[in-house]
Order: sequence, then structure tokens, then C-alpha cells
Amino acid sequence: MRRWLLSLPLLLMPFIAAGQSAANDPYDMAGRLLMQQPDQMAQIGPSVAVPLWRGADGRWLALKADNDTLTAAQRADAPLQFRAVDAASVLSSQLQYGLGPNLQAHAGVTEHNWANNQAPRVIGTEVGATYDAGRYSLGLSLGSDTIPNAATLPRLLPGAVPGVNGLPGFDSSTQLNARGRLALDSKSGIDLGASVGRVRLLPGNLLGVSTLDQKALSFGVDRGPLSGSIVGRVMQPETAVPGAAYNNPDRRWSSIDLGVTWRLPWQGQLSIGAQNVWSSGSAVNTPAGPEPDQSRTPYVQYHQDL
Repeated sequence: MRRWLLSLPLLLMPFIAAGQSAANDPYDMAGRLLMQQPDQMAQIGPSVAVPLWRGADGRWLALKADNDTLTAAQRADAPLQFRAVDAASVLSSQLQYGLGPNLQAHAGVTEHNWANNQAPRVIGTEVGATYDAGRYSLGLSLGSDTIPNAATLPRLLPGAVPGVNGLPGFDSSTQLNARGRLALDSKSGIDLGASVGRVRLLPGNLLGVSTLDQKALSFGVDRGPLSGSIVGRVMQPETAVPGAAYNNPDRRWSSIDLGVTWRLPWQGQLSIGAQNVWSSGSAVNTPAGPEPDQSRTPYVQYHQDL
């Protein structure tokens, strides 16, 4: 069922005029697409959006699909960390509804695929709304991520323990997200994000806890084809659970990621950065490696839109 939802835009595109989305403002993109004549294409960006309906009162409905690299997708999905060397791509579908000139609602599904296509997929859902005043925008959303069949994520590379937030025992998560953007001019802007959520682990995990509280902050800036971001995350066992071990500073894990992306003229993009540039907290040593895994991981990725 989830795979059918993710592939729905591809089924609709032969019958409905399609365009490509703006990298920084998908809601403005949807409005522009709906103004196109049926036989016109809007070449705006690497994503694909399908206008579905536009009412006389200005309300509209659009469907957006995207297939992006992990590093690019995490600029919009900062709460959770997926290792750059493990995950291959992120496929997403989103239904967008224009409630008024400045207010849009959305509901979407994402799928994180791993490099060997054998590990369990991570499926994410999100519902929210965004107020867009032109130069600035502010959005709130509620999201969740889960692994079908609750399988422990296997090791994909020697010496590396894949997982979400460095946790092979990841089961699911729920988070409340806030995102804002300030446009400095037509070609540059600043993005801010914050998230508060809870991560649930599989029974029998090596950390010996069932739930972790998590907070995340992100800051991004872009100028033309160049964009950069910094993301900070903090995890600790659920504070509501009594016990001295949960108040131990070593049971509080923090990390910072840095990344820069250059969008190339031929619809490609080059990403350079590092995960866990700085980290704190003591990991639990296991036969498979430390948990959570906060190893510093530099990466270079290239993605080509076809």
C-alpha cells in the first residue's frame, strides 16, 4: 500500500500537466504550476509536481514527488540522522492544499532506502501547515518514522553500524517540527528548524532503554546554487522514567553535522560534509561496535536527476 502511494505521482503524470518544483519554496511552485496552460511545462527545479485542481476562490490542490539524495533530503528532515554511507536515496510523495493566499496544508509519505536494498525500509509520514508571507514563511508539522516489521537494521559496511541516529535497535519515532525561512533576496535565504520528539527502541536493545527523548536544531543558508546547513541533535533516556542511571551525563548524547551542496547546471548536485563533526556522551561498547554510533563520517556524494 505504501509503495502504491509513493508511486501515485508517476501514474498521474501522463494525464495531468506536470512541472518541476522550486528547491526552496514548493508551495509557491504549486501555485505557479496551477496557473500554467494544460499543454505547458514549468521547468523550475529537480522535483516533479502535478497540479490537480484549482477553485474559483483561489484554493488549489497539488501532488509533489521527489527522489533525492540522503544529504539533500535531511535539510528538510533534520530531526533524525541517517548515515550518509549507508542510505542511498529518499523517495517522497506529498499532497499540498492551498487554504488561502498565504496558508497551505500538506500531508506526505517518505521512504528511506538503504544502499544494498536488503535492509528494512524506513517509512515516514508528516502532516502540517505553512504560512507563507512571501519574504518569510513559518511551518508546523507532526511527523513519525517507523521500520516495517520492526526488524533490527543490519550492518551494511565493515566496521559501520547503520541505523537511525546511530541506533541499530531503532523501532519508531514521533516528533513535532517547526521550520522557518527568511528570503534575503530572490536568490538567497536563511532556513531555521527545531524539533522535539521521542525515539522508541526495539525490546532487548543493547542500551537497555525503551525510549529516548530527542531535540534537534538546524540552520541553513543558500545563495544561488550553493547551500549549506548545520544540524545539532541531543538524545537522552526518557526523563519521566525514574532511576539514577538516567541522570548520568554520560547517558546524554549530542552531535553536530555539517554539509554543503552545489546544484550543478545540468541538474546534478554535489554534496560535501561530515556527520558527527563534534559529539559527546559515552557510547555502549557492543560486539558490533559502539551504540549509539557517533563516529565522525566525512562524505562526498553526487546525484544526477534524469
